[in-house]
Amino acid sequence: MKKVTRRTLLGSGAAAALAIGGSIWWSNRKPPLGLELKDTEIEKARQLLATVPSVDIHTHAGRSFVQGGEDLSLKLTLYAAIGSFEEDAAEDMRAGELTVAALATVSDFDVLDLGDKGLSAIRPFHPGEAWRSYQRQIARLKSLIEQGLFSPVRTAADIIAVKAANGIGALFSAEGGDFLETDLSRLDTAHDDGIRIITLVHYRHNDIGDIMTEAPKHGGLTDFGAQVVRRMEEKGMLIDLAHASRNTARQVLDIAEKPVLFTHTAIRGTGFDHPRFIDLDLAKAAVEAGGLIGAWPVGIGLSSLSDYVDQIFRLVDLLGIDAIAIGSDMDANYKPVYYDFRQLPLLVAALMQRGMQNQEIAKIVGGNFIRVFKSLANG
Repeated sequence: MKKVTRRTLLGSGAAAALAIGGSIWWSNRKPPLGLELKDTEIEKARQLLATVPSVDIHTHAGRSFVQGGEDLSLKLTLYAAIGSFEEDAAEDMRAGELTVAALATVSDFDVLDLGDKGLSAIRPFHPGEAWRSYQRQIARLKSLIEQGLFSPVRTAADIIAVKAANGIGALFSAEGGDFLETDLSRLDTAHDDGIRIITLVHYRHNDIGDIMTEAPKHGGLTDFGAQVVRRMEEKGMLIDLAHASRNTARQVLDIAEKPVLFTHTAIRGTGFDHPRFIDLDLAKAAVEAGGLIGAWPVGIGLSSLSDYVDQIFRLVDLLGIDAIAIGSDMDANYKPVYYDFRQLPLLVAALMQRGMQNQEIAKIVGGNFIRVFKSLANG
């Protein structure tokens, strides 16, 4: 029997691609590049990627999170039935010269459904369900290491070592701190499991704080959320505010002593807006504190890879070259214009074509994240 892969599913036109950023859409859609690249330009990009480490700071590569969900909605049941494809993701990373992908669990996956306005939680967790979901998903990610698909990445030094060995690495992250419930000791467990980035909230208000896509419940960061921030910093874990409400994010920045991330977002008022985008002043506050903004290739206001390049240049103009990283949301994004790790050399070639220098590109594709990761006590 022929193996079913991500590419054969997409090529058949029968795949349901759930955008954890927004919607379900049915297509074998491959958006245009929106620019012409010469073979020599692509080769120069590959030569650069061969010499510098690259990190995608937020992905769901291979969609490990769909396996074994409990009591899913009908739409998510259909989506989960497509399965995961981690081997394809690993092949894509090698082909695209990507050194490390941050592989994210989805803490609230079991309780989500798709409505007219996108994803939202439709029910509370069953007793113990959030923790079981985390344990199931992290076990799946660990199995990828055990199979030898990826090398484990827990420190900045590991990224450098993976690059030196010409390998590919996985840095574990969790999108949503729901699995913590109100037990801080689970942060210790998550750290031991290899989790190094936690997106505090996702698509439901949790015990940590409010999300940006629903009316507020807590008014921002909770007292427990403040404890989580402090404990994560003590353990050298990176805080991600990508889905946090403005109040939640602002209050985290007020108490954080180390850099924070917005791993996948865009800036409001730069030609298009969306509830998942953040205000420029909030982005500047994060950057001034040493943090990073992950350029997000979501199909909202973007229709080609060229548009994504424009967005990266806008972010650099607004926030500086040292503030930007790549946060693709790969394999769970809404109509992505950068949809495959194999396109990384094309993205780099396009940045070169627009006049970005090699040392600047090296910062965006990995150097900035490595710098921030290294600055953590345990990074």
